[in-house]
Amino acid sequence: MRDRASTFPVLENRERIRRMRIWHCKYKTLQPLADFKNVEELVIATFPDKTLSALASMRNLRYLHILHMPKITDLRELSHLSELESLALATSPAWDASGKCTVVESLEPIAAITGLKHLELFGVCPPSKSLASLEQLKNLQSARFSQYPKAEIDRFFLITGVLNQFNPKPSLGHKPTSNRFGQTEPPRL
Repeated sequence: MRDRASTFPVLENRERIRRMRIWHCKYKTLQPLADFKNVEELVIATFPDKTLSALASMRNLRYLHILHMPKITDLRELSHLSELESLALATSPAWDASGKCTVVESLEPIAAITGLKHLELFGVCPPSKSLASLEQLKNLQSARFSQYPKAEIDRFFLITGVLNQFNPKPSLGHKPTSNRFGQTEPPRL
């Protein structure tokens, strides 16, 4: 969280780490993430690299949320994440409020993640601002979009029957809560 170091720390027992949150750190690169092959949940705020290649080897990744990835234009590496169930890609809230987008070449790499159940794309758009390639995601249950034309978003939900809902929260950093009946509920994923 907000580490001012410019290099990613050396962590012991990388194979035992299942969940990571890298929040607005000053790392020049996140390439060392490639060594964390067993991570299942990853939350990143401010992705400094020009490619997502550090994530391609994270084959056990089920939950990925990246907030602010201004240098990314190609999502191709995401297609390797076959276990991914929840994906959220977003510009910073200031960018989203101003209508500024991270322009990516295509959404096809996301469409290749056949087990994807939940998707959020906030200000991450191809030049066409079309969601058509995502219509082939047969397991998709919920999605949310911003910076796409309203007619395109409406068309997508009508054709797919996907619910217009936010992604579940990661279990990382969320403690079990009690409901109104005093029963403990597990963290959502």
